[in-house]
Amino acid sequence: MKRTTTVLVVEDNDRDFEIIAGTLEEAGFEHAVVQIASGEECRDYLREDQHLPELMILDLNLPGLDGRDLLAEIKTDPRLAMIPVVVMTTSSNPRDAAFCYRYGVSSYHMKPLKLADFRHAVRVIAEFWLRLAVLPSSLALDASG
Repeated sequence: MKRTTTVLVVEDNDRDFEIIAGTLEEAGFEHAVVQIASGEECRDYLREDQHLPELMILDLNLPGLDGRDLLAEIKTDPRLAMIPVVVMTTSSNPRDAAFCYRYGVSSYHMKPLKLADFRHAVRVIAEFWLRLAVLPSSLALDASG
């Protein structure tokens, strides 16, 4: 089956990306999974790409422009603001979670330490966002709504 939609994973840890991408593939999701390893690279990708991702999975601890600053930029840009952004991070700091929710993150998850738990979290997130939710990309609206 041809993959026509994209899950953008903003993650500098290759192992975590491989777990996320592998779990999505094994669960039968037919989305292209794209890794971007830095906030700056993500900003450039979103500015240049005509087809915005259906879902972004964002790590907060990125080199250079971190996930918090990237999230703030995305959610204050009318063209990008409707992209569902799910944070998956090692940060258990309540201030990080509060910051993310203030900027309109769709959900905030701490990365489980056990591989099986991590894979389960990815499957649950994907099941909700990629199978159950009506995504903004399917609504054919412009940035003004």
